[in-house]
Amino acid sequence: MSAADPPAWLWVVFTLVAACSQTFRNAMQRSLTARLGTVGATHVRFLFGLPFACVFVALILVTAPPLREPRFDRLFWAWVVVAGVSQIIATALMLAAMQLRSFTVATAYVKSEPVLVAMLGFVFLGDRLGALAILAILVATAGVLLMSTSGAQAQPGTRLRAALLGIAAGAIFALSAVGFRGAIVALGDDPFQVRAAITLVIGLAVQSVLLTAWLRLRSPGTMGEILRAWRPSLAAGALGSFASLCWFTAFALQSAAAVRTLALVEILFAQAISRQLFAQRASAAEALGIALVVAGVAALLLAG
Repeated sequence: MSAADPPAWLWVVFTLVAACSQTFRNAMQRSLTARLGTVGATHVRFLFGLPFACVFVALILVTAPPLREPRFDRLFWAWVVVAGVSQIIATALMLAAMQLRSFTVATAYVKSEPVLVAMLGFVFLGDRLGALAILAILVATAGVLLMSTSGAQAQPGTRLRAALLGIAAGAIFALSAVGFRGAIVALGDDPFQVRAAITLVIGLAVQSVLLTAWLRLRSPGTMGEILRAWRPSLAAGALGSFASLCWFTAFALQSAAAVRTLALVEILFAQAISRQLFAQRASAAEALGIALVVAGVAALLLAG
């Protein structure tokens, strides 16, 4: 590793910070769903996150070396559009699942994502995973599935709907993760933090335009309600933008599969928030699932 290369462990730091920030952002969005609706609460993270992303990218550009010429080619734009639209859909599905089940269980459903990320990353980006990394993904995902079987208090039909919504969200988040990593890689050879920040701003801009146009056409009153709820929306947007910047930076340093598997620690953060904010406790099955998730993440780190 040369002096200019980032430390090999840096992606771990960015992933953990992103997972913690995203958990708080999800909790804020969940609390806004009743007031703004699923699509309105989804829009908050993009619309109010964009100004903060612009500040982040300005600070990074000031401190970074002079830019080479970024490649804003058709491949970059294709990845950004696919990833941005996928993230919109996945966020809406996740919030819908959180209305049906507890915050932790809904998060667990969404975290069925890593195996899908590994498959998509292998097919589209050529990311390679060793045997231990594959085993880590399988063990961690088994923990997620075990956690998702709890919830006797919910009706079977509700559990099925929440599971389908959450797993669908995880699958589409997988496509989004691979897409944003593809856009970052396609952008060129500038420093990783610059490529991550530029992709973040462009992605949020595309998402804000698309969702604003959709709401203006389908639910004009929702935009006004979003603006009236600017205080909690601003906090959710700031956290969302910061979390996304950390995710994108991690994607610039490591494969999407590795980043998203380590991100399973978000379940631990969700469990803590569930206890403090939503008065929800873990069952024995959820506790065992958490142990499997931690074991899977530890194996992933050992795999390098």
